Amino acid sequence: MDIKLDPSRDDLPLMANTSHILVKHYVLDLDVDFESQIIEGTIVLFFESGNKFKKQSSSTEETYPSESNEACKFRTAEPCHIPVTNTRTVSSKMGYNDFVICGKGEKDTSGKDGNHDNQEQASGISSSKYCCDTGNHGSEDFLLVLDCCDLSVLKVEEVDVAAVPGIEKFTRSPKLRNQIVRELVALPADRWREQLDYYARCSQAPGCGELLFDIDTWSLQIRKTGAQTATDFPHAIRIRYTTKPQGRSVTWTSDQSGRPCVYTMGSPINNRALFPCQEPPVAMSTWQATVRAAASFVVLMSGENSAKPTQLREGCSSWHYYVTMPMPASTFTIAVGSWTETKPEICSSNDLATERSFSPFEADFRYVGVCGHMEYPCRFQNASATTQEIIPHRVFAPVCLKGACQETLLPLIPPCLSAAHSVLGTHPFSRLDVLIVPANFPSLGMASPHLVFLSQSTLTGMSQLCGTRLCHEIAHAWFGLAIGARDWTEEWLSEGFATHLEDVFWAKAQQQLAPDETQEQQELRACLRWRRLQDEVRNSPEDMQVLRPNKEKTGHVSDSGSSVIKHGLNPEKVFMQVHYLKGYFLLRFLAKRLGDDTYFSFLRKFVHTFHGQLILSQDFLQMLLESIPEERRLELSVENIFRDWLETSGIPQPLQRERLAGAECGLARQVSAEVAKWVRVNRRPRKRKRKETEVLEKLLPDQLVLLLEHLLEQKTMNPRTLQRLERTYHLSEQDAEERSQRDSFSCIYS
Repeated sequence: MDIKLDPSRDDLPLMANTSHILVKHYVLDLDVDFESQIIEGTIVLFFESGNKFKKQSSSTEETYPSESNEACKFRTAEPCHIPVTNTRTVSSKMGYNDFVICGKGEKDTSGKDGNHDNQEQASGISSSKYCCDTGNHGSEDFLLVLDCCDLSVLKVEEVDVAAVPGIEKFTRSPKLRNQIVRELVALPADRWREQLDYYARCSQAPGCGELLFDIDTWSLQIRKTGAQTATDFPHAIRIRYTTKPQGRSVTWTSDQSGRPCVYTMGSPINNRALFPCQEPPVAMSTWQATVRAAASFVVLMSGENSAKPTQLREGCSSWHYYVTMPMPASTFTIAVGSWTETKPEICSSNDLATERSFSPFEADFRYVGVCGHMEYPCRFQNASATTQEIIPHRVFAPVCLKGACQETLLPLIPPCLSAAHSVLGTHPFSRLDVLIVPANFPSLGMASPHLVFLSQSTLTGMSQLCGTRLCHEIAHAWFGLAIGARDWTEEWLSEGFATHLEDVFWAKAQQQLAPDETQEQQELRACLRWRRLQDEVRNSPEDMQVLRPNKEKTGHVSDSGSSVIKHGLNPEKVFMQVHYLKGYFLLRFLAKRLGDDTYFSFLRKFVHTFHGQLILSQDFLQMLLESIPEERRLELSVENIFRDWLETSGIPQPLQRERLAGAECGLARQVSAEVAKWVRVNRRPRKRKRKETEVLEKLLPDQLVLLLEHLLEQKTMNPRTLQRLERTYHLSEQDAEERSQRDSFSCIYS
């Protein structure tokens, strides 16, 4: 049955056929053209295929254990099947099983230059030359399918890796191209530098034959005549392509100083409009990239090295980054602009000693424990890195925000990094760049390997918003990046953990806080989140409130491994907080039930066990419960947690009972008293030169947010009250959250 994929729907298909062949490494060689607003160049993909890719059942009933050595349990898509299941955001209970697309007619949609445009085919994968048989069960050629959107593909060719000088040094078969690639991708972790060097040299080797390709709305399909299996298909291919100005993976805009820039802003379609790739999280790969731009621009990227520009021809610079830890292609991030690095005015020798970088090349590989992930130069196996509290970090921003970064952001990074290390242990990544992104950035922050984006809104007011948001993004280094969700519908495994940990990190970063003050502040934040969760549940569709929407089919795949992200393109989803909030309250519930010491001790063990891997909810919950003596589990079970917290819409019943039974914390009671004062002020009739008699208390930032939320519930607020609120709390100078509430007042009561 030929299913027509409607791009106007809110479901996002993942098309890459990773069940049969897997990208192990990408080499990107790109030019950034601000005048045309395109990024153009080549990408070379190095593949691995073979028996280690366990043949999956055609039924969606088969499950897989968590990732282990070879990341070889796959879930994505080939064009012959788009079944239900895991991907980036929400469930997919759709009848896409047995989705077969075959060639229709003989019309060649390519232009004279070989360019196949996404817009030329809006439904299905129609090929003029072949039926898409991506497996090894027919007489047709094997079809490689990559996730691709909004790209113009100009040429696809096999790379003659056998022509690379010196390639015979590490291969037994210097004339067999696929065997060379197999041995290259299998080099041990301690030869990572040699491996990267040969990847680069192979990527520059000449082509040895163009490959047939076709492109539709969501994918790029490639075949080689006579190659009937994934094993026979070329294991190194080069794709020449250009992005489009309207491509949805990158945003072309101007920074706060009015200078042009481009960056990946966390699009729902991830990076498929930046480069052809395998999108699903199981497609764990490494990458290296060379990016050229005008000499006035700075290129930041997900990379282990702090890249410095290399001067090329006059007015042009080149930047090179690499990653040796296998990650999903969706985590690749780039930002090119006239960024200015912000440095501390005084750098002490102690800071330098604490922040010394440990590259994989210098790593002291004294094993501190056995890791369960595929082989790579892992910091958890580096005894020196495990004790590094503060990793090297840099801050970049438009020139007009340099002072604000120096005053607000830069001093917060060391204590926040140190706090995270004290809670979870080894930093998974060796360094961190923080960039203040343009004003059109749609959220407060976004984390990717080695690079965090922060909104300029975090720089205003007091340090609270900047500190908590920074802690949230730092937490994603462990939960969301080093440990990822194997089924993208389980978004809570990333956002719930980061939301819960941001409070813990921030409390430790504020070293002057007494334990009771810490407890009070965390209870106040729980109160705010409780109000937001109630509001979200009242105002969002029920099917988008479920944290494990696929239920018992979570993590299941069909024979092809393809999938659809239900609601993946729904514009409402960008603004929803339910995965953050319900996930946060679940983890808070578990920590309270176990006790903080027991819970966070377990969390460190969990991180050490599962870093570098992909997980499902049951992996976390089963290990948690197994670590608790049976008499202390207090009726906790994986099934009960699924039922009460993860598989139902609305407010979880245990949370409802807890909030009803719990007493209001001291800081919230103080706010209630202030609300009563303001209600009296608002009701008081105006008298000539009446003295303001109410004594108003100074409030913490979160208290002020709660106060304004309560006052917004009043039917009317007179202008004098609004003016006094502004005078009392200087609302225009506060953090983004307080200013948002102030703006709400202006809209409602103006």
